[in-house]
Amino acid sequence: MKINTALVLLCSQLMIVSCKKDDKKPVQDQTAIVKDSVKTATKEEEIDFKNFNIFNVSTMQRKDLMDTFISVSDIYNDKNAIPADFLKKQKEVSFEKMTYVELDAPYRKKMLDGIHITENDSLYLYNYETNKLQKIPVSKLKAVAYLSPYIVEGDDVDPESYMVGFQIDTQKGNDIFDKYMNVIAYFGSKNPFVENQMKMIKWEKAGPDIQKKYFPGSTLKYGGTYQYKYENLTYYIQDLLEEYGPQERKMVVIDDHNEKVFEKTFTIEDGAEFNPLEKMPNEETNYYAQWTGRLFKGKAPVVFNFITPSFGCRSITFLDKEKTELSINCDNRH
Repeated sequence: MKINTALVLLCSQLMIVSCKKDDKKPVQDQTAIVKDSVKTATKEEEIDFKNFNIFNVSTMQRKDLMDTFISVSDIYNDKNAIPADFLKKQKEVSFEKMTYVELDAPYRKKMLDGIHITENDSLYLYNYETNKLQKIPVSKLKAVAYLSPYIVEGDDVDPESYMVGFQIDTQKGNDIFDKYMNVIAYFGSKNPFVENQMKMIKWEKAGPDIQKKYFPGSTLKYGGTYQYKYENLTYYIQDLLEEYGPQERKMVVIDDHNEKVFEKTFTIEDGAEFNPLEKMPNEETNYYAQWTGRLFKGKAPVVFNFITPSFGCRSITFLDKEKTELSINCDNRH
């Protein structure tokens, strides 16, 4: 696979945008798991999740600059998203000049219309680790397109060769990566986030009684059993192993009445890997940590970051009866 490594460094943050996409199942409004297991917001505070889409944030390299960028190409599929005059220049200019283009007013408006947001909306950037919320008017964001990292010099360049979206920030040096670590965002008219309610999960080893009680009967080899307490909920995790490591990861959530309110089996395929449940040795920052808590108004708590996929994109899991998944649009091209 040809990859232009000088063009793009992918980050692990998530972005959320209120846009429509017909071919993806939206998150539906859910009720609490049980009446006393999850505290929900009032009806007036609830957010309409019918048009929610989640996005990765990419850090793009442009000479000595590092740009933070949101690609919306997963939901914006206009074949004329890139100016035709710009594409015609590819035989006349250097490959480097083809790697980045700022979209002019007509192409910017076409993109905004295509993802159903307006200049009057705002981008809400929420760092759930530091509990910092930043609000930026959409009108202040630059509409841009970057050439896909899988296009290299000598390839024919067409509109599908580009990732189209918004440039959020630009600076010299790699500090920008950490600046946007654990940041998610939303495009819309009001803030959807429940602030200061997210926690990094710090798993503790659980005893063999937990394994026998909640995870019996697997034909796979048993690995570590872990537990974590969040408010009135206790999470239990069981790793199930094959020859080369975890193949399944089972999760059970128990409320303070010892009732099972949620369970799910996480599996991996197509080159995906389970993220470690414990911080790796000599790592100052746990980039692979799992997170949980109330993230959205009127919704059940969430958990995420158990799996890093090779193909496709990650998702956030809601601790509701339907085991709702909010998929992440990550523009993962192979």
